[in-house]
Amino acid sequence: MKRIAFDKEFIVPTLFFFVATIIVFFWEPVLAILLGILTAGVVLFFRDPHRDILVDKSTIVSPADGKVMGVDIVEEREFFNSKVKKITIFLSVFDVHINRSPIAGEVSEVHYSAGKFLPAYKAEAGTLNEKNKIFIKGEKFNAIVVQIAGFVARRIVCRVQPGMNLEKGQKLGLIRFGSCTELYIPLGAELLVKKGDRVKGGETIMGRWKDEK
Repeated sequence: MKRIAFDKEFIVPTLFFFVATIIVFFWEPVLAILLGILTAGVVLFFRDPHRDILVDKSTIVSPADGKVMGVDIVEEREFFNSKVKKITIFLSVFDVHINRSPIAGEVSEVHYSAGKFLPAYKAEAGTLNEKNKIFIKGEKFNAIVVQIAGFVARRIVCRVQPGMNLEKGQKLGLIRFGSCTELYIPLGAELLVKKGDRVKGGETIMGRWKDEK
């Protein structure tokens, strides 16, 4: 039986809700039961399950768990300086919120931008919300992962910095309580997911790079 792991970010909010549950129990036992259920939900939110990651140089894995909300071709001027494929993944409060590197490579840059906190499922959230962009330079091709904060809790956790070498599927950080993650890959990469697909961080193959002959 596999041991269930949790991200270290769970400690503070879990303690808060646990203490609140104990205090409320002496005045309103029914409300305390509801708080206890909420506490269990908070703990589950920070779960960090083991993922079996395909180790090769051509495939691109999902940077997050969730539902593919859009697949678009856009102009990207900060890193690629060309047209790229953008995959938008919405993470509900029931999804694992750990973000992972889609490829092996070196963190070239990390750009944080303050912004609004619109619901993460809204189309304009990717443009207007608080976000953190992680630029990854791979051996054969590059990728960008964008962590986008949502309406609830509003906290992005990034645990990588420029110069770090990443393995494919390595943890980048997390976004709390309902959020969005964007993945940018080269236009020439073969896309293997579509809008509406459910994906798992580190496991689902999002695309494949084909070497030019």
